[in-house]
Amino acid sequence: MREELYPQGLEVVTVALDTLGLKATLPFIEAANPTHPSLIDEGHLLDELFGFVNVPSGVWLDEQGMIVRPPEPAPTPRDARRSKVEVPRLIPEEAKTYIEEMTVEVKKMVEVGKIRNDSEKYFRAVRDWVSNGSNSRFALSPEEVLNRSRPRPVEEAVGAAHFELGQYLYRQGKTDLAVAHFREAHRLQPDNWTYRRQAWSMANVIQGPTDLYESDWLKDIRKSGAENYYPALDMD
Repeated sequence: MREELYPQGLEVVTVALDTLGLKATLPFIEAANPTHPSLIDEGHLLDELFGFVNVPSGVWLDEQGMIVRPPEPAPTPRDARRSKVEVPRLIPEEAKTYIEEMTVEVKKMVEVGKIRNDSEKYFRAVRDWVSNGSNSRFALSPEEVLNRSRPRPVEEAVGAAHFELGQYLYRQGKTDLAVAHFREAHRLQPDNWTYRRQAWSMANVIQGPTDLYESDWLKDIRKSGAENYYPALDMD
């Protein structure tokens, strides 16, 4: 989409939200080989500034730097290419762990298939905005942007502080203390999947069960329902 619309004035900027920085994100960026700016937000600053609670999410900014659509799901196409999984050669004691991890991955894929995907609607709206600019029915007024923006109660501010402390302590190698703050951030912002996924992935790269947290990605998405993982796009 970026290659198609860049000549018409659209630039796409992707930002990876990951406390582990290059270590966690560079392989994916290199595999995608993007031509657009691909940034890394180690401190989850975009979470604080825009109120992201899950990824992928998108914000639309016009030529004057004004927000014309606040954070909302920015779904990837269902037919997006996926990397082929290569089965490694394993010694017997490694095989059990690998099988367990792959079993979790298969179960996750089943749930992913149930997640709402409004990618066609989203891309149609982007193209309309690029073609019509401020006259596009998808370009919201400042008042509409404010009305659609998520409320930010004090619990979210305290949760963000705990999450930031958790990141700091994790970088200092104080994992136990970091986990305590991550857990508190999860309690204060129970709908923030970004906070949860970050903590889970640092404990288990596939966000599976660990002794550090009562929940994991698969358990929580089954609990809330995959169809509720992303809110429906309000683009009608």
